Amino acid sequence: MKNKTKVIVIGGGAAGFFGAIHCGITHPNWEIILLEATTSPLAKVKISGGGRCNVTHHCFDAAELVKFYPRGGKALRGAFTRFQPKDTVAWYEARGVKLKTESDGRIFPITDNSQTIIDCLLKAATDAGVKIYTGTPVKWVEKKSDKFEVILKKGNTLICDYLLITTGSNPLGYRWANALGHTIISPVPSLFTFKIPDPRLEELSGISVNHVNAILYQNEKVKIKQNGAILITHWGFSGPCILKLSAWGARIMKENNYKMSLSINWLPKYNKETLREYFLEVKSRIPRKKIIGSIPLALINLPKRLWQSLVIAVGIPPEKSWAELSKKELNRLASELTQGCFQIQGRGVFKEEFVTCGGVNLKEVNFKTMESKICPGLFFAGEILDIDGVTGGFNFQNAWTTSWLAGEGMGR
Repeated sequence: MKNKTKVIVIGGGAAGFFGAIHCGITHPNWEIILLEATTSPLAKVKISGGGRCNVTHHCFDAAELVKFYPRGGKALRGAFTRFQPKDTVAWYEARGVKLKTESDGRIFPITDNSQTIIDCLLKAATDAGVKIYTGTPVKWVEKKSDKFEVILKKGNTLICDYLLITTGSNPLGYRWANALGHTIISPVPSLFTFKIPDPRLEELSGISVNHVNAILYQNEKVKIKQNGAILITHWGFSGPCILKLSAWGARIMKENNYKMSLSINWLPKYNKETLREYFLEVKSRIPRKKIIGSIPLALINLPKRLWQSLVIAVGIPPEKSWAELSKKELNRLASELTQGCFQIQGRGVFKEEFVTCGGVNLKEVNFKTMESKICPGLFFAGEILDIDGVTGGFNFQNAWTTSWLAGEGMGR
């Protein structure tokens, strides 16, 4: 009697579970073992999206979808024609998980509880016949002839025909991949907040602005531009705009030791000249009103405390009226609001969505099957690959897509 084909999946996160499940569905007669080092599988799923789990993003066009990946978009283009957010939604809804799309495109379970996704994945794994071993750390992996040896820290060794590594940014995964012949692109943090000690931001923690334009500078040269919402924190800046800048600027910021210049236009509809012209109109329309207490109508979406802080920052006294505003002061205020400069002094951690750029070199992986081009029978999925997306469900979609392809690709 022929022995069953055996698959081992190392890593009990989103990619590990999804890959094991799809492999079980595709090959119901195979033996599939999932190994998780900790006693709590799917821990990142649990905390993602503030505990709500941002499953994916409402973007059903592969050509548009790849634009949200600072690294890996080109490789994912074909992959997304086979499994994309629309398929993710259908997969979960077929298993009784209803999802909802929020105004910014992020997709969550209607329960607003990540445990809904965890329970679904655990049940789907059981239904697919996956054997789940938690608290089972792997020490090393080796290829012997056409089989893989997975050596556990407990001392015993498991043998398998196919190996799927889904260890995310864990250095062990990179070490095993490297030992099996793969090049590792040096991992660096991708989604993080900016530490900016600045008197203009003191006492403003918690204030957000729905839309700003932001530019990262290096030696006065423009490096990266992004737009979106921004949040002032007690250590500096966070919010979607900053997280996008950190993702696209991950490597250049690391090279500069996270010390760069940041320019912010708080009023994207204006530039310095057009805002200056508008302020001249305001000056003639409400001459007697104090500047600090009267936000002009066109600037009404600017939080009052932020307006007051920036007015004081450019040296305009609190008692000064619009009529008394000098030409120099008006220019300084227009400049501060449209091209205010801040010095980034370090990075904070965006705990919910901690992501790295770097990992297994994508040129060494067949994106039709997710199989290694160097080591037959070895597969990769998720964040261990040199792929990362901006915040909004894109990193989970990378996990669902690459692991689905891996589960589909085994045995082909």
